[in-house]
Amino acid sequence: MSLFRRTKSESEPLVETVVKEGGKGRPTPKRKEAEAAARAKARTPRTRQELAKREREFKSESSRKIREGMKAGEERFLLPRDKGPVRRFIRDYIDSRFTIVELLIPLLVIAMILGYAGNPALASASTIIIFVTFLFVIVDIVVLRLRLRKELARRFPTETLKGTTWYAVSRSMQMKFMRMPKAKVKIGQSLPDDYR
Repeated sequence: MSLFRRTKSESEPLVETVVKEGGKGRPTPKRKEAEAAARAKARTPRTRQELAKREREFKSESSRKIREGMKAGEERFLLPRDKGPVRRFIRDYIDSRFTIVELLIPLLVIAMILGYAGNPALASASTIIIFVTFLFVIVDIVVLRLRLRKELARRFPTETLKGTTWYAVSRSMQMKFMRMPKAKVKIGQSLPDDYR
């Protein structure tokens, strides 16, 4: 009897799931599931608790979208200070440079360890490290301002440059992983000529 019966492995073919590049990372919901979710959203809340819960969910979802949009640098989600081609160029210009701020935290940690070592020679070395580090930061800011102004005058001759120095300095003083919007260029990468 079992001669003509198909085994379980023969009757169930293996289905290979293919992950699409740039996809959403989850399967598309079935029509029944999508309709049920839409009905649940459309249903008016019966109690004050349900209404508060729905408002919280809506706020958290919208703030998540705004956060992701800001990280990605999407123009419609950016703050007014970050909008426009000039600010986008400044962000890319800062992110493509290596600054002393990248080494600031490790240098300050080393200086702090030397300062608390109890040895007067190491304590004076700690003071020198801090002084030299801040001197390099000031020189780096001056050089950044001069070079950035030159690039902005060349690329955006008709735009006003008011507030650009402060914007550039405030971004360059942040560690790269803390910058918002997130850096889109790597250190040393050449920038495109057109930002419009």
